[in-house]
Amino acid sequence: MTRFVVPRLERSRFEVALPGFAVGFIAGSVAGLMAGLVGQPIAWAVLASLTLGVPLGVFGAVYSLLLAGGHVRVGGFAPAALFWLFAFPLSRLTQEVLTHLVLTGRVTFPADVPGFLAYQGIISAGFAIGFLWLHERIAPQWWRRISGHNPVAARVYSRYAAHAQSLRTVRERRREGSKTR
Repeated sequence: MTRFVVPRLERSRFEVALPGFAVGFIAGSVAGLMAGLVGQPIAWAVLASLTLGVPLGVFGAVYSLLLAGGHVRVGGFAPAALFWLFAFPLSRLTQEVLTHLVLTGRVTFPADVPGFLAYQGIISAGFAIGFLWLHERIAPQWWRRISGHNPVAARVYSRYAAHAQSLRTVRERRREGSKTR
């Protein structure tokens, strides 16, 4: 009997991607919660949760991996906003198409795809703010927790620690500068 073994590096990346997936999936699941709150059938609420939660979760995982790989600056809003400017509209388009597919059995796009994507791009900044805020609170704690056995997490967590230290140093210098005036 052969046992399937996940390569160590892939397992490390999977663990590093978990916070982004969790934040994206939970954010997308809010759509299902809202559908349930307004009285939609439970099946529709579940459908809304899955069709938006999974794409946002996958893109959230990609964001975590980009951050861990040093392709996205730690603590920066602009890179997150740019990432979600494309990822959020694609997630919403996926939700629309999958919802129509499940409900009608055929692939249907919104009537005005460019307008739909433009509107989703506009509201993506709000999503990026919420995603980044939650990700910055969850991910570093998770990466610190797994850094003992995960070298990818240890590297990204050390970047967060260095970033926090540099912010602390700047704050102390400003405080000292204001005392000497």
